[in-house]
Amino acid sequence: MPNAFNFAASPFDCLSPDEQRLVRASVDIAYFPEGAVVLEQGAVPTHLFILIKGFVTQSEGGEVQATYGPDDSFDGRGLVAGRASSRFVAAEEVVAYQLAHETVNELIARNASFGALLFSDIGHKLSVLAQRPGQHERQSLTLARVDEAYLRPAHTVSADCDIVTVVKLFQAQRTTSVLVTGLAGGLGIFTNTTLQRAILDGRPLDQLAVGELASSPVVTVRASDTLGDAMALLLRARVHRLVVLGEDDQVRGILEALDLFSFLSNHSHLITVQIEQAQDLEALAQAAAQTTRLIAALHRSGTRIGLMARLVQQLNARLFERAWGMVAPADLVAHSCLFVMGSEGRGEQLLKTDQDNGLVLRDGYTPPPQLDAICQRFSAVLERFGYPECPGRIMLSNPAWRGTASAFTQRARQWLLQPDGDSLMNLAIFLDAHAVAGDAALLAQVRGGLMALATDNDALVARFAAVVEQFGVASSWWSRLLGLGDDARHINLKKAGIFPIVHGVRSLALARHVGATGTAERISALVADGTLDAALGQELVQSLHFLMGLRLQAGLMEIDMGRPVTGNADPRHLSSLERDLLKDALAVVKRFKALLHQRLRLDLL
Repeated sequence: MPNAFNFAASPFDCLSPDEQRLVRASVDIAYFPEGAVVLEQGAVPTHLFILIKGFVTQSEGGEVQATYGPDDSFDGRGLVAGRASSRFVAAEEVVAYQLAHETVNELIARNASFGALLFSDIGHKLSVLAQRPGQHERQSLTLARVDEAYLRPAHTVSADCDIVTVVKLFQAQRTTSVLVTGLAGGLGIFTNTTLQRAILDGRPLDQLAVGELASSPVVTVRASDTLGDAMALLLRARVHRLVVLGEDDQVRGILEALDLFSFLSNHSHLITVQIEQAQDLEALAQAAAQTTRLIAALHRSGTRIGLMARLVQQLNARLFERAWGMVAPADLVAHSCLFVMGSEGRGEQLLKTDQDNGLVLRDGYTPPPQLDAICQRFSAVLERFGYPECPGRIMLSNPAWRGTASAFTQRARQWLLQPDGDSLMNLAIFLDAHAVAGDAALLAQVRGGLMALATDNDALVARFAAVVEQFGVASSWWSRLLGLGDDARHINLKKAGIFPIVHGVRSLALARHVGATGTAERISALVADGTLDAALGQELVQSLHFLMGLRLQAGLMEIDMGRPVTGNADPRHLSSLERDLLKDALAVVKRFKALLHQRLRLDLL
């Protein structure tokens, strides 16, 4: 039987051939009937158990904390601590391998990855996973340094140099840009695109100084920065070149967008160019159709979830901005603010979801009579782009989600001070609002008034936060995780873990007047002001991104199979390590919910 030991299951998949032989020589078989106590709380563990058949529940104080099935192992933490912190009971007939404590200690001493995967927290496990070759979360090319990509030589001219001399330099050096010194705004850049402006200027080119047309200051990146961060900067700044600086602030070269994206071998730059060059809505629709393929490619390459989400947010923001500019007259765009909400507003959307957007109008501005038709058309355009209408009609085609800044402020005040079910939902959605087009100051005005009203309203914040409990207790999810009971096979990752993290953090951010909209940024601010412990904050971000990654993986699988995208995970398609990490992530969620109960006194509601 030991020869059948599954070394493909975590944490044993990281063992060397010699370490595998040690396991085979040391392992025994144990049998437990249904209801038998495998390990009592407080007992001194003598073995690590690896399940072959059946299920074991882990409980504390009578509440189920986790469920273990075939290929899962327990209790590694108890072995290290010297006592079992939980009670382990056979939920049905169990057959398991048992590996002696001494053997486990020897494996830990020989193999640091084995020890980390056996008993570390989720952060250490994800870190080890990222460093292992061939794993789904392997290091991505986006984590490579900027100076690992091709940097073009930086050619420099002074601001008083004439355009003809610059063009001769372009031809001689086969370049399309030069850096310009001696400008009041610092180092500048002149490119072949700017040359068109010089020609149209009308003055003789041999008498026109390059400094008059150069762009300044340049957008810079450090040679030691990651290519993923450089990619995000290119999209955010809407430039095609970055000036690369060394640690001594000296110019090392020019990183051009085409070179960067060729290195990364994905199509995000192509999508950006398509969006920027689109002359009509049909061209924008073609660009929008590329984003799902981009996300699938980035996911396959192991790109970090946080970076993927930022790229999607930036691409979508520019897509929505250009679409709104094609649908709405320029006067309306200038006197309004188009904003998105939900996962799109937080910068946490990966696959396309329902529309969640609205429109704030400037006080005193008279919108065009056809405003409703314009908004209806915009919602129809987004649906054509692949973003279905929101079932709850939370979109600017609904008059309830557009209005003047004063009207929106009053509306938000009612959500805050008269918190019925719909009001709390609307408040939660609006707190994630992010401007994508028009005058962002209008949205900031409404959000500022809302945050000021939330001062010292502990009862409201508690009612607001209490919705994290509406999806039931965690133990039901442990059962679904490994198929216990008669519940549905699939796990709703959003309800089980993503929503409690997002909304719990959103609630604490409201209580502490944190203005950030992204969950990771909110957590950073809450750690900085002492509301959250740094270790818990890190675990919350790691758990959120892991759950988002599992949801993306499930959604892409559904797309491949031609099914509607739910993002619900099927435990049968998870590896033993993914199931282990999912248990850890949901355990973090449970600890966080306990903290919310304590901090916001939810038990008094």
